[in-house]
Amino acid sequence: MVGGLHSGKVAAMVRLIPEEPAFTTPSERQVWERLRDGLPSTCILMANVRLTDQDKDHEADLVVLIPESGIVVLEVKGGSVWHDEGGWWIRRGEGDERCWPVDQARDTKHALRRYVEQDPRWGGRGHVAWGHGVVLPYSELGNEFSVPDLPRWALHDKHEMADLPDRVYDNGWALAHGHPTPNQDDIELVAEILAGRHHTAYDVNADAEQRAAAADQLTQEQMVILQVTRLLRRVEVRGGAGSGKTVLALQKAKDLSRGFGEGQHSERVALLCYSIGLAEYLKRVVASWPRRHRPAFVGTYEELGRLWGIEMGSPDDSEFWEERLPRLMAEKAAELPPGHRFDSVVVDEAQDFADDWWEAVVGALRDEERGGLFVFSDENQRLFARFGRPPVQLVPLVLDDNLRNTRQIYNCFGPLAPSRMQARGGDGVEVGFVSTSTDKALDAADDQVEALLEEGWDPAKVCLLTTGHRHPVQTEQVERHGKVGYWRSFWDGEDVFYGHVLGSKGLERACVVLCVNEEGERDRARERLYVGMSRATDVLVVVGDPEVIRRVGGDEVARRLGIPV
Repeated sequence: MVGGLHSGKVAAMVRLIPEEPAFTTPSERQVWERLRDGLPSTCILMANVRLTDQDKDHEADLVVLIPESGIVVLEVKGGSVWHDEGGWWIRRGEGDERCWPVDQARDTKHALRRYVEQDPRWGGRGHVAWGHGVVLPYSELGNEFSVPDLPRWALHDKHEMADLPDRVYDNGWALAHGHPTPNQDDIELVAEILAGRHHTAYDVNADAEQRAAAADQLTQEQMVILQVTRLLRRVEVRGGAGSGKTVLALQKAKDLSRGFGEGQHSERVALLCYSIGLAEYLKRVVASWPRRHRPAFVGTYEELGRLWGIEMGSPDDSEFWEERLPRLMAEKAAELPPGHRFDSVVVDEAQDFADDWWEAVVGALRDEERGGLFVFSDENQRLFARFGRPPVQLVPLVLDDNLRNTRQIYNCFGPLAPSRMQARGGDGVEVGFVSTSTDKALDAADDQVEALLEEGWDPAKVCLLTTGHRHPVQTEQVERHGKVGYWRSFWDGEDVFYGHVLGSKGLERACVVLCVNEEGERDRARERLYVGMSRATDVLVVVGDPEVIRRVGGDEVARRLGIPV
């Protein structure tokens, strides 16, 4: 049965889904190419359409969608295929095997039709013409061949390959069984349903989350250091940025609070840090633990003073914060009743604590001689003029693996780290550097944030940090929400976070745009650069004056950022 599909040359190629399919056999590709080159451009040709329903797995070698004709599901069998009183057979190597090409085409047709018609998008369109056929590009059936379950004109052998597009076109409406032929909108919708709706694309956020999970696993492996030191009561854990210090500090506080290990009793523990942002993070993690595993106190040095009833001075009264508060804290610690003291104190980012702060910390222990003191520090993140060391002897332990940053990011800030570390954070994109003058650095950094968002990064994974004056958005948010509310937005927020390197120790984001908007003349400019660069786990873009970067970070950092030295 031949109808005459068209006359003359086809003006444009049929639409292909996928455009370059992978075939398991040459016969499937040959049939696909014949249909591709012979069907009108209004048709859609789909290859390797798979469907799993409650009955079984189905796969259509080819599905041809022809407007004003029908939707035809084709089963392609290469090699030698024949039919006798026992059914269909195919030669496989040196053996003969039974096969069921008509059944496969028919069953797959019904499964695909049910799937399409059950989709909400199909709505009330009702039934349209669906047909099925078998293509045997290398076998001969003969004109007199017939089987009861499929008309001869829906079986296409090697002598009918030249007319295959016409024959398939005719199959569509000839096998309609009274159903209307689909229009162009119908076949577009069928293709959309069968191909899957809203195709997904590469997601930069997914890679970041996978690297974060890998870093968490590596950090868990480091927990062995806590087991090794279980019987030690005075320990300092030193490690560079990204070495997992904060996670270990949290775990130590948890182990002490719950009485980890045989024969160990639970302790009353304080978990301390300096910055509000880090304190908010510590509180969030601790709040997720069972109550009996939680430390008695979690927060900043200032919050501990408030707990003890000390009235705080004004934010701009430096004499109060640097001199009177530590003295008042030491006096209160000495007066604490036994029930308000701690068996152990864990301090994260301990390099931020001044000498006279430690008097109150040690004084708050029940037993100043044998009470636990566990300090986690990175001397290269010492950003403040104050300097301090605990007035007790500590056993030093060193973390020498960088777990959190990609290898590319670590390689750039590595020369600033306190010691050489092994980069174990995986591969990522190269670190970006944007050359600009210091006075224009903020605008250039804003442009880089927009570029990251256009790449598809979740705004909640993006952070802009400054080394000099604060970004206007940060200033506005602090004024609106207060310091605690502002830092809570680091965790709760769904938007880009704007911060300063001074408050970002212990915190990290997948993407960081570091805006070097200072001339680098202030003390500890090198440490600020180190902290800012190391906050990024996956993507780092440094924005600033190349000469300032070179002067602050040194020739090696400049070279690794691509700055001529």
